[in-house]
Amino acid sequence: MTIIVTGADGYIGWPTALRIADRTEDRVLLVDNFARREWVSEVGSVSATPVAAIEERLEAAREEIGLHNLSFHEGDLTDRDFVLELLEVHKPDAIVHTAAQPSAPYSQINGERANYTQHNNLQATRNLLFGLEETDQTDTHFIETTTTGVYGAPEFPIPEGGAVMENQGERDEVPFPAMAGSWYHLSKSHDAANMRLAHDQFDVPISDVRTAITYGTGTEETRADDRLATRFDFDYYFGVVAHRFCAQAVAGYPMTVYGKGEQRKPFIALEDAVEGLARLATGDPDDRPDDHVVYNQVTRAISIVEIAETIADVSGEFDLDVDVEHFENPRDEDETHKMEIENDRYAALIDGQSTTYEEGVREILADLVEQEETITAHEDRFLPGVLTE
Repeated sequence: MTIIVTGADGYIGWPTALRIADRTEDRVLLVDNFARREWVSEVGSVSATPVAAIEERLEAAREEIGLHNLSFHEGDLTDRDFVLELLEVHKPDAIVHTAAQPSAPYSQINGERANYTQHNNLQATRNLLFGLEETDQTDTHFIETTTTGVYGAPEFPIPEGGAVMENQGERDEVPFPAMAGSWYHLSKSHDAANMRLAHDQFDVPISDVRTAITYGTGTEETRADDRLATRFDFDYYFGVVAHRFCAQAVAGYPMTVYGKGEQRKPFIALEDAVEGLARLATGDPDDRPDDHVVYNQVTRAISIVEIAETIADVSGEFDLDVDVEHFENPRDEDETHKMEIENDRYAALIDGQSTTYEEGVREILADLVEQEETITAHEDRFLPGVLTE
């Protein structure tokens, strides 16, 4: 049996591949085209944690964790012929699809990058879904990390899946409307719709895992050796807010809260995100879902200002003196929105385990103080600026 992990060189994809390989004797095939490394370089930044070449990563996985069921195949999922050959040769029992251009700010830079983001993300997913149909593998479990950003910021609690629509006294459950606020998030809204259609038309079992803002420097597996570290981006374009704030604290740079910062966003620790994906991919084949299921991959909602204040509090343990400063918000958003999001299905999937945000911050800062030189050398990337094209 084979499990394919796409985007396996990435922040979530790499530790997920390690966790899956550690949980199963099945072959785990990693697929990536290393585009994330190129995008971050394009915006003039680097990963704070050194990212080893894929050959070194695989060698370390064998030597330090005893994982001999990992292999790697380089390729571009937007290439239809590549995807068809990949599926025909390897015949996966499950696909964990984490490959995407994941940055909302990058997708908002200009029309070229908006087009690139949507083409890259939608084409890859469509190729995989149609590939399963065209190679007669529609019983393959397709698991994709979309994003909680597809929901936008509604004024009511966000359901874990569909919504109920009422008109002229009649009610029905419908897919949650695409209320995304960026060209990236809208690409994932389209992905979600395409997965639903693939289930309806091809009967492919689908797990749509709507991933919240993910934070953390690693997992149990990636900490086994420096060569196994996953990437950690901290720049304006690819560094999520919690990561950027932690890097600013290490660099002695004021944490930049846009506007009031009272809006609550959904978050999940990397450890908890990886655990859910691994459980979906390695579950008992007899229990494999034959339906279309949405999971809100989130453990809690946190306000932006709470994020900054927690980091400031924990920073004292590392002799870091940090300030929280408020700047004019470059984004069009409600700065006081109190997000509520249901996550019962995902909490049950990971048995309710959850890394607390404070624990995550402590782990991040402990790792980042060792990378202070790299961070300070790129502190100009904390804010949007001219790209290095």
